Amino acid sequence: MSANVSWRSSRSKRLQAFLISTLGYRLIALLGTTLRWRTEGLEHVDAIVRAGRQPVMAFWHGRILPATYYFRRRGIVVITSENFDGEWIAGIIERFGYATARGSTSRGGRKALLQLRREMAAGKPAGFTIDGPRGPARVAQPGAVWLAKATGNPVLPFHLEASSHWTLHSWDRTQIPKPFATVALAVGEPFSVPADADATAIEQGRQLLEQRLQTLEARAHAMLLEKRC
Repeated sequence: MSANVSWRSSRSKRLQAFLISTLGYRLIALLGTTLRWRTEGLEHVDAIVRAGRQPVMAFWHGRILPATYYFRRRGIVVITSENFDGEWIAGIIERFGYATARGSTSRGGRKALLQLRREMAAGKPAGFTIDGPRGPARVAQPGAVWLAKATGNPVLPFHLEASSHWTLHSWDRTQIPKPFATVALAVGEPFSVPADADATAIEQGRQLLEQRLQTLEARAHAMLLEKRC
């Protein structure tokens, strides 16, 4: 039995995952109520939905906490791993109104992507931390681009930046906004991936996504400076 599944046979581990997710949800929800938001580009989300499609939302893993809070209660489907950490993470985000597809880019990725494809066909948006689950940081993986090709839905890049925050010493340098911080959310222009895109086109889409996220990060920083002026 693999390590990613064997923990489920432990009652204490299952209880631990439940307690972590319950406490984590309450702490994030409490923090979220104190945050102030400055947004730009949300009209792109509305335009996608008006066109009868759903966004393949893509951002960096290090901004998962404010993204989880801001986009709550929208039925977004995200990939979570099948291991112990994935279990309590799923427990948190499901309480915020997300759905989960189990797998990762390293294990069960194809299964999870196929589930996302089915969920998008049913009219649900999808969300990707595109450099997850283990990096390298700020290097886009092709999953979001592949899903856009498979579903005909556009990739929608976005970035968040907090005016004051803690930064964890993790591979992704996770940013945790401090209470009462202002969070800038910069949403970029969506782009489509042709249904007949080959490996070269998928790579070009991956590079484009990376470039747009770099631009959006700079824009989010600029939005925070404008807020102070």
